[in-house]
Amino acid sequence: MKIDNLTPDFTIPDEILRRARRIRLLLFDVDGVLTDGRLYFSDNGDEVKSFHSRDGLGINLLQQSGVAVGIITARQSSLLANRARDLDIQHLYQGRKEKFPTYQELCEKLRLSSNEVAFVGDDVVDLPIMLDVGLSITVPQGHKLVKKNAHWVTPNEGGSGAARDVCELLMYSQHTLGKMMAQFLTTDCRSF
Repeated sequence: MKIDNLTPDFTIPDEILRRARRIRLLLFDVDGVLTDGRLYFSDNGDEVKSFHSRDGLGINLLQQSGVAVGIITARQSSLLANRARDLDIQHLYQGRKEKFPTYQELCEKLRLSSNEVAFVGDDVVDLPIMLDVGLSITVPQGHKLVKKNAHWVTPNEGGSGAARDVCELLMYSQHTLGKMMAQFLTTDCRSF
């Protein structure tokens, strides 16, 4: 079954759509973006994070549509490494207190200009990258300075569908959302 380009459940300004059409790499911060920002530790010091399953599917679909995905985070977590592996995210950078040099290295490695990169962050440490990329995005619970300098704020909060919002925005702007969703409107399991 063929679906024309679906419209997301949220309104997207034309300027955001224009910026989103150029994106070839989507980068995420983790805490507060892919999670709700809370940090949980067990009695023996193990870190526990909660990720939203719909965000994961959105990331998979975006990668299938041809947009690369990466993560740059200041924290270090084997749990995150496992999540990134499950989602087949090829560009995972942990323990990066200063994220901007990693972003620059990745752009150079992939031969991308800043206009071809989107970044989703929620706190002031994310601003250096957000001020340089072609599309900077934050979440509703992001720091007020970050929201003031972001191009777009997701409808859903971090850890509660924000990543899916971004993935669907990019696919919609690049006319791949309908194609990515059509595979689920069949009983032919081979299409998955």
